Amino acid sequence: MPPYKIRDDAPPVVQKTYTFALWLVRKVENFPRSYRFTVGDRLTAQALDLLTVLAEAAYSRRKEPLLETASNKLNSIRFLVRMARDLDLLTVESYGFCAQNLEELGRMVGGWRKSAIAAPAHP
Repeated sequence: MPPYKIRDDAPPVVQKTYTFALWLVRKVENFPRSYRFTVGDRLTAQALDLLTVLAEAAYSRRKEPLLETASNKLNSIRFLVRMARDLDLLTVESYGFCAQNLEELGRMVGGWRKSAIAAPAHP
């Protein structure tokens, strides 16, 4: 899936999260109805929350608390994606795509968080 430009000044992690969330929302649309409004809604909500939190962090002076929240959202998404795979809602290929993207996003958020802790915002 090609990356989508959302803002020229948005950090790469926000761009990548946007692309991943867009893919995930489209994927959840194909879940069976019995899971679309339970696992699917929760998965979509967590992905959109992650995007929102990262966008807030991009333009906030106090990034560290927001990046901690983003890290927690990533962990929630990982569990929900695993559940979706175990319920056969995602193919092995889709699960692999998710796992790869979540791993990369985790590294990006972790690096950003580490740099935010090392260089706190000025009051």
